[in-house]
Amino acid sequence: MKYKNWVALFSQTGSEIADLSIEIDRWPDHVITNSTGPVTPLLGDCCVVTNEQAKTLDILDELIYRPDDTLVTLNGWLKIVPEDKCKKYNIYNGHPGLITKYPELKGKDPQERAWNSIHQYTHVGSVVHEVVEEVDGGNVVVEKEAIASEITDLNSAFFTLRNTSFDAWVEFLSIHL
Repeated sequence: MKYKNWVALFSQTGSEIADLSIEIDRWPDHVITNSTGPVTPLLGDCCVVTNEQAKTLDILDELIYRPDDTLVTLNGWLKIVPEDKCKKYNIYNGHPGLITKYPELKGKDPQERAWNSIHQYTHVGSVVHEVVEEVDGGNVVVEKEAIASEITDLNSAFFTLRNTSFDAWVEFLSIHL
């Protein structure tokens, strides 16, 4: 399905959203953040910095007039999405853990857990999945893999998983926007 509008959420710097936007030549209509740190200036005017509204994501109700026409992406959003928002909106999450092969990588800090158990995996990777009330429990729509034996340290694990996540998002967004 093609969506007319795009709302992106992040909790860190927003650099992934900016990088993706440059790659696909499409910027979000709105960006929501709960970050208290520096935000990449590349996001410019599309960035809506929120505080209390970001906790419950009630700001989505103010920004989205036609839920069926709007894609919501979680690009480093570090909070659980409330159940009512999962049911109301088309929300997708990027997860830097190959949960299709290793479901134990669902949840927080999959990069570190993958690195700590790297000898157990033949592949590492990232997925884009639908957001449902169960954390990382939605249908996986895109997955990208890399060979685990090529990872030499925690930094290379983060770098590799960032790249697989980026590639998964590019594929997904290119189809749906």
